[in-house]
Amino acid sequence: MYYYRYESAEVSCCYKYLMFSYNIIFWLAGAAFIAAGFWAWSEKGILLDLTQVTQLHGFDPVWLVLVVGGVTFILGFAGCVGALRENICLLKFFSGVIGFIFILELTVAVLAVVFQSQVREWINDFFLANIRAYRDDIDLQNLIDSLQKMNHCCGAQEPEDWDLNVYFSCNGSHRSREKCGVPFSCCVTDPADSVVNTQCGYDVRNRPKVRDWSDHIYVKGCIAALEDWLPGNLYTVAIIFIVISLLQMVGIYLARTLISDIEKVKFSY
Repeated sequence: MYYYRYESAEVSCCYKYLMFSYNIIFWLAGAAFIAAGFWAWSEKGILLDLTQVTQLHGFDPVWLVLVVGGVTFILGFAGCVGALRENICLLKFFSGVIGFIFILELTVAVLAVVFQSQVREWINDFFLANIRAYRDDIDLQNLIDSLQKMNHCCGAQEPEDWDLNVYFSCNGSHRSREKCGVPFSCCVTDPADSVVNTQCGYDVRNRPKVRDWSDHIYVKGCIAALEDWLPGNLYTVAIIFIVISLLQMVGIYLARTLISDIEKVKFSY
C-alpha cells in the first residue's frame, strides 16, 4: 500500500506563530477587561452582595465590559493554545466563533438600516429607562454624563425627560434639592471654567420659557444629537467597521490556513 507524502510534511512556523501573536493580544486584552469589570464591581460593593446586580433597573456598563472581556479572553485562549498545540478543534472553534460574530455584526448593521424607525424607538426607550435609574449606579451615571457632555444634549428627546427620574422630577412632593433640575452634564459650560459646577442644573426647569433654558442648558435631546452626528461621521463609522472586519478576516484566514497545514501533516503519514 502506498501513501502520498507532501514534500514538506510540517506545519508552517510562520502561520503558527502569527496566529499565536495575533491571539495573545486578545487574550491579554480580555483578561484586562475582566479584571477592570470585577474591580468596578468591588468598588460598588457588588462582590460582597451579588443580589445588588438584579436591583439595578437600568443598564450596568460593567456587564458590557465583562461580556466583551469574557468572549475576548476565551477566543484568545482558544487561538493561542490551538496554535501552539496544533489543536484542530480549538482552531475550528476560534474561526467559527469569529465568523459568527462577523455575520452577527453584518446582520445588525443591515437591520439597523432597514428598520431605522424601530431602532430609533428602541434607543429612545432604552435611554429613558436609564434616565430613571440615573442615581442607582455610579457607572451608569458617568456614562450618561459623558454622553450628554460630549454631544451637547440633555435627555432622550428633551430636558423634560428628566421628569422620569425621582430626584429631578418637577412632580410629586419630594424635597430633593435637584427637583425640577437636570444633571450638571446638561449645562452649557464656559471653556474658561476650570472647576465643574455640579449644581449648575438646579431649578433650571422652573423657568417659565424654554428659550430661557438655552442660556443655561442644552435643549437638544441626545437622540436628535446622535442623528445629527451620524451623517457627518459616516466615513469614520465605515472605516472603523472595515478595520474590525479586516482584523476578523485575518484571524479566520490564519486559523483556516493553520488547520489546513495540520491536516496535511496528519494525512501525509
